[in-house]
Amino acid sequence: MKRYCFALDLKNDSKLISEYKKYHEKIWPEITKSITAAGIENLEIYIAFNRLFMIMEVNNSFSFEKKTAMDLENPKVQEWETLMWKYQQALPKSKPNEKWKLMDKIYQLK
Repeated sequence: MKRYCFALDLKNDSKLISEYKKYHEKIWPEITKSITAAGIENLEIYIAFNRLFMIMEVNNSFSFEKKTAMDLENPKVQEWETLMWKYQQALPKSKPNEKWKLMDKIYQLK
């Protein structure tokens, strides 16, 4: 299994951050189905202030190209992504419309 880590910021607004957390208490079932159908075995999101950190563990069937193509063809995923962008803001130095930024691993204990 391969692991990817991503970062993203939320807009620095306590009301919006609270709403964002509420949506993630129970994400839409279509989103869960989309995630698992792409080969994602586990996905966790952590928050510190308005900074998000996501850990994604994938199986051998996963590819970023496949996930992107699946998402573009899924109206419910597009609806979710549009809604989430209300709360999210790109990290500094991100490309236009780039959301989650893939992080580079720089250390591992074992």
